Amino acid sequence: MTPVHRGACRVDVVQPAELDTRPDVLVARRAAGQWGVLSFDELLACGLSRGAVGARVRNGRLHRIHRGVYAVGHAGLPLQGRLLAALKACGPGAVLSHFSAAALFGLLDAEDRYPEVTVRGTTTRLHRGVRVHRTRVLDPPDVTRRAGLESTSPARTLLDLAPALEYRGLRRIVRNAQSLHLVNVPGLLDVLDRLAPRPGSRKLARIVATGPVPTRSELEDAVLELVLAGGLARPDVNVPIVVAGRRVIPDFRWPCRRLIVEADGAAWHGHRLAHEDDAERQALLESHGERVLRVTWEQAVARRAETLARLRAAGAPVSSSDG
Repeated sequence: MTPVHRGACRVDVVQPAELDTRPDVLVARRAAGQWGVLSFDELLACGLSRGAVGARVRNGRLHRIHRGVYAVGHAGLPLQGRLLAALKACGPGAVLSHFSAAALFGLLDAEDRYPEVTVRGTTTRLHRGVRVHRTRVLDPPDVTRRAGLESTSPARTLLDLAPALEYRGLRRIVRNAQSLHLVNVPGLLDVLDRLAPRPGSRKLARIVATGPVPTRSELEDAVLELVLAGGLARPDVNVPIVVAGRRVIPDFRWPCRRLIVEADGAAWHGHRLAHEDDAERQALLESHGERVLRVTWEQAVARRAETLARLRAAGAPVSSSDG
């Protein structure tokens, strides 16, 4: 047998990329984990000098977003990058809040609003393109982290938004937050107990007092409001039932009358396949003794009296408080 010599096989050790400490490599690596955004101090920590930062701004490798905050490579930042840039501009302890926090949680569209940030205390440097709110109270339960970004908690966000939204809009967002399991009634009561009275707190408290109603769309919300305002008994809302072994979730149902109301929104029911699914589901329900009424947006909003009359004629029960 031919002996094996230790020196017969040579292994070349390749320098791992992680050990490359050139400043621009460190900048790129650090920016990759921060939505492409670095502060001036972070650039210095990567080994760039003040002059080197200025040179890279001039040649387009760095793009100034706010005072002391830069985008690496290009200025086309995603939403998270723009929000992080605002946080870095406002310094340690700053948190996203109001409409920016709501967008981060998926409760509102970001649209073209300036990033909104809340800071503790009464004084802070203003930054062009950032809307800064000041608060004396920002307790640990009021702060959370999402997508790597510090933000007010969902419950605190709803309280902060309350003064800026009319009642229906706020109620819609509160119910969206409940359906996404971002908030619950005890959490909302906690933030109200700790921070009320303040602008909007009575409006939010009124919504919380109605309890969690898991409507899934603005049309469902409008139909439920019509039902309750019209003196009808509160129906079950999105409560599953089993029919012929199939799980079905009616929008609204009065079990005592076996009466179902479906909110017929164009977004969900406006194409051929949806119509076929609706027809099949309605046939299944009716074959097992349920009666199904469909209510469109126009009927719920513009033809309210006529729609209420149709519900009463179908046997929708009257609220006990109305006799």
